[in-house]
Amino acid sequence: MKFSVSPIPPAGRRRPRATTAMLLAGTVLLSSGCAVAGSAAGDAGRADGRTLRVVLTQEPPTLEPCEASLTGTGVVVRSNITEPLVERDPDSGELHPLLATGWKQTGERTWTFDMRTGVTFQNGEPFTAEDAAFSIDRAVNSDLACNVEGYVFGDEDLEVKAVSDTRLTVTTEQPDPILPLRLSFVEIVPRTTDAEAKVRIPIGTGPYAVGSWQPGAAISLNRYDDYWGEAPAFPRARYVWRSDASVRAAMIDKGEAEIAVALDPIEADKDTTASYPNNETTALRLDGHEPPLDDLRVRRAVDLAVDREGIIDALLGGLAEPAGQLVPPGVVGHNDEIRPTRQNVARAKALIEEAEADGVPVDRQITLVARNGMFSGVSETAEALQYQMQQIGLNVRVRMADTATQLQYQLRPLPEGVGPIALLIMHGNQAGDAAFTTSQYLLSDGPQSTFGTEELDRRIAEAGALFGEERQKAFADLLADQNRTVVQYTHLAHMSGLLGLSRSIRYEPNSATGDELRLAEVSPAKAKH
Repeated sequence: MKFSVSPIPPAGRRRPRATTAMLLAGTVLLSSGCAVAGSAAGDAGRADGRTLRVVLTQEPPTLEPCEASLTGTGVVVRSNITEPLVERDPDSGELHPLLATGWKQTGERTWTFDMRTGVTFQNGEPFTAEDAAFSIDRAVNSDLACNVEGYVFGDEDLEVKAVSDTRLTVTTEQPDPILPLRLSFVEIVPRTTDAEAKVRIPIGTGPYAVGSWQPGAAISLNRYDDYWGEAPAFPRARYVWRSDASVRAAMIDKGEAEIAVALDPIEADKDTTASYPNNETTALRLDGHEPPLDDLRVRRAVDLAVDREGIIDALLGGLAEPAGQLVPPGVVGHNDEIRPTRQNVARAKALIEEAEADGVPVDRQITLVARNGMFSGVSETAEALQYQMQQIGLNVRVRMADTATQLQYQLRPLPEGVGPIALLIMHGNQAGDAAFTTSQYLLSDGPQSTFGTEELDRRIAEAGALFGEERQKAFADLLADQNRTVVQYTHLAHMSGLLGLSRSIRYEPNSATGDELRLAEVSPAKAKH
């Protein structure tokens, strides 16, 4: 079996994209002449036309490349500082060559990859198959506990071997029909990188290198002049972070930033914003071990209590669709027959009363944990969910957390002695295959799952070994079965992102933008003379 790959034009690396681009030029001043609090030009970098200024919701938790599947890290690192062997086009879903020029299956469990020549890391070292082998081994087989290991590869180790400077073989424990897709999540670093500890300042083959990281203030990138592909338009980039969406929007209006992420839906009608489907799905993950959430009736009641349409219309500006599963449309395994649960308060109350009559402690306090800055309106959404759960007889308190704290609740090993947890999550299946969702969120011992069943575990393993239509049907069926027999998740919405864009730049967001904001795809709106 061989994957077809698109050649890279001789002029350099060019990524496939839709032809229509968003043109934005100039700046808009707020009617008030006051400066935005906490976002002075000195903080964000002065507008010099050569520094691309990006404002995030929060400071990245890390720049470690093996953690780049975390949104807060990937939005800075992926395709800017580091690159993988293979990349997936977010529009078509096709795989394209990057640091690997081609690949094919050369055995039942083995794939062979050919490396691109003439590539150097930002420290001047040449890129070879040895670096690729080291990077895969470091991310997947080591004790670093990288997010990419659990999210993409689960518990399986890989046997990697550099056959020569330009050829790599990767052998899996079991036949894996989507190994090239999985490797698109492994960022390549030089083999001199620390293999026993995560790094603060990464080195990669990307178009930008880290210039500085001022904790609590900014991250600066400089264009890597020896980049193997097409040089990005901006010599420098600078990231700052502001938790308030209105401040991020005002920074665009006042010319203090060119790009602002996760704007409030109230900004959607402005000509300096662009909405895009971002493959993110929000849901409440319910703890299946702690009462009262260990009772199936209580979990069903929570699902029935939620007014998805009301939350979307009132709090998300209509920029979302009600969800009935973690996998959004367009992803292999999405089940077209699953419909979002309709709110039914009477039925939910009846289930709670039934559980209480059987001795379930439904009055035990449930902590609803949500992350600040997860999406615009997240705190209001958490409060709405709290109210709706209380309306059916549950005792709920909200805890808003920073990224580091929220990850403690999201990833194994999960905290102990904290009582029943309803965790507000936002899952992005950027890879386009339900295997990445089910292995993380539905397996009994999945890195981001609190419980499951042996039957569901078996079906997930069987679906992962299938191809084509059989794979699609198997995953679609098990997603429906999760809703019937496990109900670990109260699905809320398939989300859209809203990006603030200065009129001085040209950039077209896509479904990957929220996880992987490629600076090389941003250009000035008009050439300077």
